[in-house]
Amino acid sequence: MKPERWIDPFERAEGSPPQTLMAFLRWCLGGALPVIGLGAFVSALAGLLEVATALMLGWVIDAAVGSQAQSYFSTNLWLLVGVGAFFVILRPIILGLSGMFQGVVLGPALNNLVLSRLHRHSLGQSVTFFDNDFAGRIAQKQMQGARATTDFVVDMIQTVAYALASLVGSVVLLLTIDYRTAGVLALWVLAYVWLITFYMPRIRIRSQARAAKRAMVTGQVVDTITNIKTVKLFAHDAFEDRAATDAMETYWGSAVHFGWLSTSFRFWLMGLGGLLPVLLVGTTLYFWSVGAATAGDIAAAGAISLRLAQMTGWVSFTLMGIYANVGEIEDAMQTLSPAHQLVDAPSAVALQPKGGAIELRDVTFSYGGGPGGLDHVSLSIASGEKLGIVGASGAGKSTLVALLLRLYDTEQGQVLIDGHDIRDVTQESLRRQIAMVTQETAMFNRSARDNIRYGKPEATQQEVEAAAIKAEAHDFIQGLRDFKGRKGYDSHLGERGVKLSGGQRQRIAIARAILKDAPILVLDEATSALDSEVEAAIQESLDIIMDGKTVIAIAHRLSTLAVMDRIVVLDGGRIVEQGTHADLLAKDGLYARYWNRQSGGFINVQDAAE
Repeated sequence: MKPERWIDPFERAEGSPPQTLMAFLRWCLGGALPVIGLGAFVSALAGLLEVATALMLGWVIDAAVGSQAQSYFSTNLWLLVGVGAFFVILRPIILGLSGMFQGVVLGPALNNLVLSRLHRHSLGQSVTFFDNDFAGRIAQKQMQGARATTDFVVDMIQTVAYALASLVGSVVLLLTIDYRTAGVLALWVLAYVWLITFYMPRIRIRSQARAAKRAMVTGQVVDTITNIKTVKLFAHDAFEDRAATDAMETYWGSAVHFGWLSTSFRFWLMGLGGLLPVLLVGTTLYFWSVGAATAGDIAAAGAISLRLAQMTGWVSFTLMGIYANVGEIEDAMQTLSPAHQLVDAPSAVALQPKGGAIELRDVTFSYGGGPGGLDHVSLSIASGEKLGIVGASGAGKSTLVALLLRLYDTEQGQVLIDGHDIRDVTQESLRRQIAMVTQETAMFNRSARDNIRYGKPEATQQEVEAAAIKAEAHDFIQGLRDFKGRKGYDSHLGERGVKLSGGQRQRIAIARAILKDAPILVLDEATSALDSEVEAAIQESLDIIMDGKTVIAIAHRLSTLAVMDRIVVLDGGRIVEQGTHADLLAKDGLYARYWNRQSGGFINVQDAAE
């Protein structure tokens, strides 16, 4: 197996991510830990090589001091060959392996492994999770968590394992010179550890605060760009600029706060690092002066002290980065680790496609006690029945559909499809049985083909075109061309389909629903963005695709509901009237008032509220 495949970069994790740091890291890195351990071992070997370098330097110098110049090479041939082989063969191999682990085996794989797990867990969250946060902030947390975790692991292997091995090896080498020299190094290490333990927790806290502020900047900027047309329509460039700069100023303050702490840490660290060569070389020189050390010992102590002094700054800066990454990991963990609130039951089964009969039994739901929702609604929709739903804003129409799709769980009562409580079937299989066309059509910044094929990913080009023809979308799709020169079905539609008109987006959405061919069809103002001529053409297609399906149609344009088998009128979360169009007009109730007061075929919502 190739080294880059020693870790599966897309392996799934079991369960939800824990909310404590070490457990969270184990969840993120599960399956890769043996390879990480091997990488740490190779890095430690590389650290020991640095000590061996100083040791060999001492051997070469001692050999030179104890030999005649004329016979030096002949007398010490095998020593010199061994030292040469060490530097030319062994050292490059070990350092190359260490570099391979960091740059090939661990770095790319771990970033994808963690990011895919965080993203997969986020996809399983309920709609409420995304409603309560910035989309950009959630994406930023995923990227931040993956990058920080990867940097944390690579830095721990590249620096900490390497440095610890070098330090232990240095102590052992100095013990061969004099235990008191090793004792001096031990005292210096204690001072170094104290400095780290004093500063690192503070760096961790300030890094976490900085990461939170940076994510807010990302969320604010993405929110503005996502709604850029609204910004332009209301001429609020200056307002959005102030909102962004306010967020940036908060981030700037936290970054400066972090910067002052890191500057103080670096100052004391450099002072402590500069003290090490003075202590070690000075101590060894003293022992040499009294005959307790050789010239090679002085060279070895000097090489070690200079290397450790240089490594001190490198290690400490890396440790500062590690603690900063820990702060960012904890910040991402707080956002992304909450367990899924809407989950499949352990015994959930796949809902098999049948007739599509729907039943609501005494269903009650409110949005956290706020306005809107349903209040003790009972409703039966027969298989193949076409039901229209009418009501003013806040009457409960969208809530009924959201509960049917199980975007939320009922607070009381049951929703059943073909006799199955939807809480007893998997969410994925449930939503596969329902095709939906909404008023606010969702488009991806992908090709027209991919947007239609979202209804049936395995569909052929012929099936895609057939669905587009039925939805009166084929002709305008053939005329599309994006900024990269892609044409027709290959043309990309822009973020949220901004390159299309509202009517074009809805025709794409209708084609997607046609291609899905689910037994239940939900039309939520499906033709509201279409002009009368296109609506008339599409209505014929809708009549065809509605045939044999259970249909729920929501519309303010009451004329589109007149052909429904039955119409339900909602008001204040309750069913107040139901019957055919003619029956409801004859009752002269709320539906009749809607019909009589509508303007241009639409409900006058103000009159309805009154």
